[in-house]
Amino acid sequence: MSSRVGFRFVNNTRFAFRNASAPFRRPGGQGFRWQSSEAAAAEKESVFQRLWNSPVGVKTVHFWAPVMKWCLVLAGVSDFARPAEKLSLTQNAALMGTGAIWTRWCLIIKPRNVLLATVNFFLGCVGAVQVTRIFLWQRSQSGSTIEAAKEIEHEAADSVKAAGEAAEGTVKKVVEKST
Repeated sequence: MSSRVGFRFVNNTRFAFRNASAPFRRPGGQGFRWQSSEAAAAEKESVFQRLWNSPVGVKTVHFWAPVMKWCLVLAGVSDFARPAEKLSLTQNAALMGTGAIWTRWCLIIKPRNVLLATVNFFLGCVGAVQVTRIFLWQRSQSGSTIEAAKEIEHEAADSVKAAGEAAEGTVKKVVEKST
């Protein structure tokens, strides 16, 4: 009797799975349909409608943030014409780091935003070019790479100290006002 119960279970589940797959079968009766109904409806939409209704489309921040961020890339490219001694190492290092970090992040998040990843990649490239120009200029001024690296280190340390002092001053003002 126990084998008969198992046999009934197998037959019933097999029947249930056959019926469950029925909506996915093609009209000819063979194979599965891999497109959802949304994909079929998307084929009927025009290019503009697909762009408008996309999760990274024109009416979302996923589109406009990269468009506005291209201004940073263009500003960095326009700085190629400036002499290296007038460029800020910390600013360009920050642009380089931001570009590298956010390029990777844009490819991890959902929905994946390739437009934002592209602009961040170019932002990192512009920052890397500018940092290289600054480093080469400092090396040519001091005559050795070790001295240039020390100057860069001191400049970065000074900017961090200044930022720390500014933060401490702000905290003291807030504490004084609250007491």
